[in-house]
Amino acid sequence: MMELGTLLERLKLQGLDEQLDTICEQAAKRDLDYRAFLTEALKAEWQSRNVRGVETRLRQARFPAMHTLEAFDFSFQPSIDRKVIRELASLAFVERGNNAVFLGPPGVGKTHLAIALGIKAAQAGHRVVFLTLDELLTKLRKASAEQKLERVLKQLTYPKVLILDELGYLPMSRDEASLFFRLVARRYERASLILTSNKGFADRGEVFGDPVMATAILDRLLHHATTVNIKGESYRLKEKRKAGLLAKSRSSQTAKEAALEETGENETAL
Repeated sequence: MMELGTLLERLKLQGLDEQLDTICEQAAKRDLDYRAFLTEALKAEWQSRNVRGVETRLRQARFPAMHTLEAFDFSFQPSIDRKVIRELASLAFVERGNNAVFLGPPGVGKTHLAIALGIKAAQAGHRVVFLTLDELLTKLRKASAEQKLERVLKQLTYPKVLILDELGYLPMSRDEASLFFRLVARRYERASLILTSNKGFADRGEVFGDPVMATAILDRLLHHATTVNIKGESYRLKEKRKAGLLAKSRSSQTAKEAALEETGENETAL
């Protein structure tokens, strides 16, 4: 007769194997019947697999940091509509294959929010991949040169959520924009993109190198997208400003200070 430990191993019930003694002890104390005991045993196995699955998906996503929505300082960026973020956090846009776009200057929390949504998606069972735009274009250029573009595009289409960070920091060449368009077209209405960019849509020609290509890309990116435009100063510079290591931002200057500065009469820094 096969031993219980062997059965658990061959059925790959690792979580149940690790917790079986505790489950049996609790079942005896609660006087569970066979059906209730089996339910508790299978629940323990499912929870263990879920934890391992989340850990695997988070590792495969290759996030540069583990930022969560709970850790985001909404009070520092009052321009953000929390209702919009809560709606995105429900992941309904992921289920529909829609996109999310975060716009704003450096340091305002775009990447933090993108990663936080990616973590939510991974916890919900979706495969997620994080790439900077530079990493993506390097991957696509290499694949094209090695005649492996079709295979790489297929790989990048498979994740339910693809996060592309730092769109707009460096302009694309026409060839790069063409490669990017092929990826966007592959994922259009099939899987979600989360984008962060320091450029507005009015700068599309500057970002994508060609107005016609830019229009084709944005047509697909924005057709089913939620756009969050963050207007504020850099969170990373906040503490330095408090410590007096940086001058006040123009938004925090008084009208008089700004006027003096414009006329060259403010010589306090000399």
